[in-house]
Amino acid sequence: MPDPILDWFSRFRPSQTRVRWPERMRACVGALVGIALTGLAMRFAPGGGAAMPLLIAPMGASAVLLFGVPASPLAQPWSIFGGNLVSAFVGVTCATLIAQPVDAAACAIALAIGAMFALRCVHPPSGAVALTAVLGGPSIHALGYGFVLAPVGVQTLLLLGSALAYHAATGHRYPHAAAASAPDAPADRQKQPPTFTHADFEAALSGRDDWLDIAPDDLEALLRDLQRHAYVRASQDVTAADIMSPPAATVPATASAADAWQLLHRHDADALPVTDAARRVAGVITRDGLHRAGFAHDAARPRGLGLRRPARRFDRRAAGTPVHALLDAAHPTIHHGHPVVDLLALFARGAHAHLPVLDDEGRLAGIVTQADLIAGLHRQTHRYRRQPTA
Repeated sequence: MPDPILDWFSRFRPSQTRVRWPERMRACVGALVGIALTGLAMRFAPGGGAAMPLLIAPMGASAVLLFGVPASPLAQPWSIFGGNLVSAFVGVTCATLIAQPVDAAACAIALAIGAMFALRCVHPPSGAVALTAVLGGPSIHALGYGFVLAPVGVQTLLLLGSALAYHAATGHRYPHAAAASAPDAPADRQKQPPTFTHADFEAALSGRDDWLDIAPDDLEALLRDLQRHAYVRASQDVTAADIMSPPAATVPATASAADAWQLLHRHDADALPVTDAARRVAGVITRDGLHRAGFAHDAARPRGLGLRRPARRFDRRAAGTPVHALLDAAHPTIHHGHPVVDLLALFARGAHAHLPVLDDEGRLAGIVTQADLIAGLHRQTHRYRRQPTA
């Protein structure tokens, strides 16, 4: 079969369970204790009787999350308590107002999901609570809105209390609230963490007791995206002013092509900015530009001299051509506060290798080349590693 079809079928394979066996047994015993205590408490609770179910089916699904996946956001106390109660209320309302059971069930599920999202208490078993309110039969319908308080509210509190006590007794952290993040360290005291590998990721997962409610591949991709966004954010602090270099020289806008060629040759430069008397940039003149215009041509390159570019000779017949006639009017300039990370796209297109940098008054402040950009990004990558650990 074609590879795309095999790849599609491979997604049906069960994901690898990284939870260790002691933790699996702890979850099983916890569910046993939680459901047993909830059922026993309901049997002896005041008001219990034949009309009051000892356990409703959604409690079994809630037990899977509370004891099997306690680190999931869907298993936290507000999720189960708020989700069950709001879904029970929605289910009873739909069962009262809509005569057709299927229509009432569909509306109850849809509205319950919307309400749980709005109240930030999404709990998948609560969908079954809404269905129970609609399809639970005459005994459930007879309870009316009392169904919200008992059995739903009472059983939810009993199961949640069992989970809190069991996790505390077995030394397991629950509720699984995220730890408060430390304030950002000053820039000169930060230390950039090294990039992790897939082997590091596997080792970290194998050392956890909790079953994370996310596919490992998705989690790894998320962490790599996090690293990329953090690097981009850090790079936003580096501007063109931090990496620019002073131009070797400037070419007056009134100069001729011969003058520009002499300045390029004298300073061994590939490009020079062309400025007016106020140091405002009119454009950039380059060796390649003169060559393409026919004012310079390649000479025979001597052997063994290790020249870094082919030797070129200037055509003296074009000596009087004004330099402004050779400029690219569309050559971009950048402000000295321009983020370095945004320069990558300009250089990646390959159209320009030298970008004049302007100050707040629009005058020439420096020039950024591809070499400047690479050196600046390299310094940014290793800046924190050179700082001593706080």
